[in-house]
Amino acid sequence: MLIDVLLVAAGALGLAVAALSERLRRLPVSEPVLALAAGVLLGPELLGLLDVPPMTEDSTWLHTTTRLLLAVSVMAVALRYPVAAARDQLRPVLLLLAVAMPVMAGVTAGLAAWLLGVGLGAAVLIGAALCPTDPVLASSVVTGGPAEEDLPARDRQILSLESGANDGLALPLVLLALAVAGADSLGAAVAESVWQVAGAVLLGVPAGWLGGRALRAGEEHGSTSPGPRLLFTAVLAFAVLGAAGLVHVDGILAVFVAGLAFNHVATGSDRTDDVPIDEAVNRFLVLPLFVGFGAVLPWSAWTELGWRGPALVVGVLLLRRLPVLWALRRPLGLGRPDAVFLGWFGPIGVSALFYLAMEAERLAVDPVVLAAGSLVVAASTVVHGTTSAPGRVLYRRAGRGE
Repeated sequence: MLIDVLLVAAGALGLAVAALSERLRRLPVSEPVLALAAGVLLGPELLGLLDVPPMTEDSTWLHTTTRLLLAVSVMAVALRYPVAAARDQLRPVLLLLAVAMPVMAGVTAGLAAWLLGVGLGAAVLIGAALCPTDPVLASSVVTGGPAEEDLPARDRQILSLESGANDGLALPLVLLALAVAGADSLGAAVAESVWQVAGAVLLGVPAGWLGGRALRAGEEHGSTSPGPRLLFTAVLAFAVLGAAGLVHVDGILAVFVAGLAFNHVATGSDRTDDVPIDEAVNRFLVLPLFVGFGAVLPWSAWTELGWRGPALVVGVLLLRRLPVLWALRRPLGLGRPDAVFLGWFGPIGVSALFYLAMEAERLAVDPVVLAAGSLVVAASTVVHGTTSAPGRVLYRRAGRGE
C-alpha cells in the first residue's frame, strides 16, 4: 500500500515534469521541491496516505535509497563533460575538496555546538554529514537550457565536478566524526579512511576502463546502439557500487572514479549520448526519494529544537559555504559574481541524508543529529530549489552590468 502510493505520486509528478519540460527550469521551483511538498501532503501530518514513522525513528531505508541514487548521479556527473574540460578544472576542484570541504564541516560543527548546545561528538557528526555539496540538487542548477544560457561553462563544470567528487571524499570526515563520537578509535578511523579511498580508486579505475573498452568493442561489432548505451553506464554504476560493498571501500567515490575512467576510454559520442541520464536522474529518479523524505519529516523533533533549529538553518546556509568561497575566490580564479553564485549554490541534499543514515546505522547517535540534519536538508532543498532560477538571472545581469 505505502509503496503503491509512493509510486503513484512519483509517477504523477514525473508526468508533470515531462509535460512542463524546460519551462519548469525557468520557474522558481525545482523537481525535488515539488516532490518534497507532495510527500508532506501525503504524509501522516496531513492526508495520512503515507503513514510512516519519522526518520528519527527509522532511517534504514534512507541509506540504501540514497546510496543507489548517488551512484547514478555521480556517474552522470563524471560523464557530463569531456575529459579535457574536467582536467582543466582540476586545480579549483582540488582546492575545494582539500580546503573548502573541511572548513565547511568545521563551520557547521561549530554552529551546531553553539546554537544547539550539543557535545563535540554530535556537533562533528552534523558537520561532517552536511559538508558535501549534493550532486543531485546541484545538477538542477547547472543543467538544462536556461543554465547553459545564463552560466559560464567553467562555473557549471566546477560545481558539478566538486559535487561529484566530494560525495565520496566526505566519507573520511564522517569516519573521523564517528570516531570522535565514540564509534571507534581514531587510529582505526584513519586506517579505514585510507583503505576506503585508496580501494575506491583501485576498484574504480579498472572497472571504468573495462566498461569503456567493452562498450567500444560492442560498437565495433555493431551490437551496441544508443539506447543500450544509456542504460550501460547506469548498470556499470550499480555493478561498481556492489563490488565496493563486497570489498568494503567507498562505493560513491568508486563509481565517480569509474565514470571518469569510462569517459576517458569511451568515444566522444558515447559521452554525449550518456548526458541525458543526468536529466533523467534529476527529473525522475529523484522524485520517489523526496516524496518519501517529505513523508518522514520529523516535525515533532523539529518543534523540540525550538528557535535553535531555524537559527541553525540560517547559520548553515549563510556561513557554511559562501564566506569560504569568497575568501578563496582569487586562488580559485573566480570573479566576484562567480564566487557569490558558487558560494550560495552549494546545496545540501541526498548526500547529507546518506551520511546521516550511515551515522545512525553505525552508532546510536543523539536524536538531535538526525533532527537538525534533516531540517537543514529540507530547508536547503526548498531554499536552493526556489532561488536557482532567480539566481541565474541575477548572475546574468551582474555579468552584463545591468
